[in-house]
Amino acid sequence: MSSKKIGFDNDKYLKMQSEHIRERISQFGDKLYLEFGGKLFDDFHASRVLPGFKPDSKLQMLLQLKDDVEMVIVISAGDIEKNKVRGDLGITYDMDVIRLYNIFSKIGLYVSSVVLTQYEGQASADAFQERLEALGIKVYHHYHIKGYPSNLQLIMSDEGFGKNDFIETTHNLVVITAPGPGSGKMATCLSQLYHEHKRNVKAGYAKFETFPIWNIPLRHPVNLAYEAATSDLNDVNMIDPYHLEAYGVTTVNYNRDVEVFPVLNAIFEKIIGESPYKSPTDMGVNMVGNCIVDDEAVCEASRQEIIRRYYAALCGRRQGMVADEEIYKLELLMKQAEVTASDRAVVAPALEKEQTTGAPAAAMELPDGTILTGKTSNLLGASSALLLNALKYFAEIDDEVLLMSPQVIEPIQNLKVEHLGNINPRLHTDETLLALSICAATSENAKLAMEQIAKLRGCEVHSTVILSPVDERIFKRLGINVTCEPKYEK
Repeated sequence: MSSKKIGFDNDKYLKMQSEHIRERISQFGDKLYLEFGGKLFDDFHASRVLPGFKPDSKLQMLLQLKDDVEMVIVISAGDIEKNKVRGDLGITYDMDVIRLYNIFSKIGLYVSSVVLTQYEGQASADAFQERLEALGIKVYHHYHIKGYPSNLQLIMSDEGFGKNDFIETTHNLVVITAPGPGSGKMATCLSQLYHEHKRNVKAGYAKFETFPIWNIPLRHPVNLAYEAATSDLNDVNMIDPYHLEAYGVTTVNYNRDVEVFPVLNAIFEKIIGESPYKSPTDMGVNMVGNCIVDDEAVCEASRQEIIRRYYAALCGRRQGMVADEEIYKLELLMKQAEVTASDRAVVAPALEKEQTTGAPAAAMELPDGTILTGKTSNLLGASSALLLNALKYFAEIDDEVLLMSPQVIEPIQNLKVEHLGNINPRLHTDETLLALSICAATSENAKLAMEQIAKLRGCEVHSTVILSPVDERIFKRLGINVTCEPKYEK
């Protein structure tokens, strides 16, 4: 299938990207503050729309620069106070800071500190600081500046950036990263430039943002898929007017960077006398667009991602978490990408199975294009049945063969209903996989099926009902892309 073709050269990217960042460091002399947008460690969106891009590519790229690099993680004190959660991982931002710190440290990247931005003495931020310091992590405070980013007079004074703690750094590439958007990465970089200049240190700023990709067309499906991914943020891709004016070249950026550019320029001029950049595109260092090797594969993967985002938003609206405007925006993006919901190959077979069985069903598309279905039974939910069918297919086990006997399943059902208060006796996907792993100790077929689990990564699934959080989480952990009809089983 074209959607499964490799469209991106990951090795070329690692080499090209690290070289490009080295060049940018040398442009500024002593130090470069690199604002890292998007997900640094587990960019699953990038790996879905650019088949061949590995989710940890950006981390691997930084490891090629590891002698020059130190990491600074920023988090908004307001986000700590609000217990803001990372949607993809289901953990709070403060927990994610510790997770990122551990990941970076474990692989050999030096994390020098954590910055609490928008700090106003919040009790939860102070408690988090104590926790970080107990782990031996240095913590700095950056404060709310009234009228940021337009009140230049105040920003560039002792009451503005001057009031912020100066972050002590020792390497010439300082990567500023965060658990999510709106954490204060750019303000942290600019505050550092202000302080470095006062100390007579020549420092520069650059921005690493994977999407939108600046050197492919504005309406390329990859860039449309980025708009679909950020439909809740009201981000809009646009032609960079400053780049067009300065160089006569059309490049793509997004509204927030274009809007803030005049202010950034003025800040650069105030700090270092002149701005090193003529456009928001100039500030970027992203080389992803140069490493696409099969445009059609990337286009197809991106179109599929837009459809998945649409289904996720429909379910979100059904759950009361997504506004109609977001749906309208996604429908418009689908129109621009020339796709409809029925272009997702697993939708029709799942709905057909539901119609013939009269109960919730699910369908899976395998990498070779084969489509399997799963139905609801007395013992298993449709998702569980589908998983077992897929494992049987990969293990070349006959469809009629039972991988688990009812004698194994029934005691689990009894435990669920009689003792754990569940109304639904059918096995969820996690219970099914645990039961299968137990059966693998005595059954050759079950053992063979268990050995196929890694092959599920990258498969596509559609369910005719909104999945339980458990099933959704298991599919995600297995690396399966799931969509659901926006309706509940009951």
